[in-house]
Amino acid sequence: MSGHYESPIREPLILGHKTYHDITVDVARPVESKAGKLWWIAFSFAMLAFIYGFGCIAYTIGTGIGVWGLNRTINWAWDITNFVWWVGIGHAGTLISAVLLLFRQKWRMSINRSAEAMTIFAVVQAAIFPLIHMGRPWVGYWVFPVPNNFGSLWVNFNSPLLWDVFAISTYFSVSVVFWYMGLIPDFAMIRDRATKPVTKRIYSILAFGWGGNAKHWQRFEELTLVLAGLATPLVFSVHTTVSFDFATSIVKGWHSTIYPPYFVAGAIFSGFAMVQTLLIVMRKVNGFEDYITRKHIEYMNIVIIVTGGMVTVAYLTEFFIAWYSGSRFEDFTYFTVGAATGPYWWAFWLLIICNVLVPMTLWVRPWRRNFLWTFIVSIVINIGMWFERFDIIVVNLSRDYLPSSWTMFMPSFVDVGIFLGTMGFFSVLFLLYARTFPVLAQAELKTILKSSGESYKKDHTEHEHEENEH
Repeated sequence: MSGHYESPIREPLILGHKTYHDITVDVARPVESKAGKLWWIAFSFAMLAFIYGFGCIAYTIGTGIGVWGLNRTINWAWDITNFVWWVGIGHAGTLISAVLLLFRQKWRMSINRSAEAMTIFAVVQAAIFPLIHMGRPWVGYWVFPVPNNFGSLWVNFNSPLLWDVFAISTYFSVSVVFWYMGLIPDFAMIRDRATKPVTKRIYSILAFGWGGNAKHWQRFEELTLVLAGLATPLVFSVHTTVSFDFATSIVKGWHSTIYPPYFVAGAIFSGFAMVQTLLIVMRKVNGFEDYITRKHIEYMNIVIIVTGGMVTVAYLTEFFIAWYSGSRFEDFTYFTVGAATGPYWWAFWLLIICNVLVPMTLWVRPWRRNFLWTFIVSIVINIGMWFERFDIIVVNLSRDYLPSSWTMFMPSFVDVGIFLGTMGFFSVLFLLYARTFPVLAQAELKTILKSSGESYKKDHTEHEHEENEH
């Protein structure tokens, strides 16, 4: 009996009786064929939202931030909520790729490419918000510690905006390198299959002269491991930095040490939910039912259950500490005008339903393995996580230390328009990516075909039975 196969009890990760060539053909199909009607409909809607959103951004820059629903008490609201939400969504990609690679999880192979692309596109959306929140985006370069013509103008290291710049730029650059590295063997595959000279030329440039020999693979493996090692601490540091935007201030309800782990767990929670949403759609549209299987969806849901549990514990801790600390301000924020009973009670209860109660249904195995239910839950979680950020920011700011400056926040049509625009921009990028780049890591999928492909698994199990009978 050979010892290098995985246990026959586990379900195969690649369904259908696939050969190596079948995987190549399946992965290259969306890139080589023409886009279908469904793709064009989705693209048109995304493009409309994108254009409308950028109209709103232009209006904001031309007129001033007064067109947003901000007031003198609530000067951070809708835009920073969206910023934190997008950065959170971008978290799953690096986690799936880097952390699961280090733990040698085979099930990441079918989903890592889409998750990495999602990370990059989500971080692009997130970066838009602090930039336009400055009010004067044309002096945005002042936040970088670059030599400049103002004598010795140094950036203000006390400003949370600056920490965001460092967090996002580091995260973005590492994610792009990691994603591109993994794509090189796939670009080479498309280059070798291309029939049109222009296509062949473009993919030749992208493939960096990849030849697929042993030396290339050795370097590829080494670099992937090094990058995964670099990216893993980033998963934790980036959202910790984003949480410091709040936790280091003296606003009641923000000034808390639970924020860093709470934000990281919440980010992974919402990121995995977004990956689920995209994968379930892409699985149908691109016909990847054999590669993105029930098993993948179930493993992803298990991560969602774990991080959802952490987030729930964090919510309980916040209320417990508000009561236990005896601080009048914390008591006021959580119990007197309370998130649960105050003017924003609806946002609070939406958050509890979406982030605590609905994900609990994933404990039931048939539901956890159901594609439609997973799709619904993933969308509900993302709505809930948006409200979580909204609650943290708006509820705590609306009731200031001075009752005379208490206000309510109402988003203007520009606020909503910019958010819709980033959703459109994200969708446009993702749809274009799914047509031009290989969406599955075909080279990596081939490495697990022998141990996790359906036909190999069946043959091996039968062979074992025969051996045992003899």
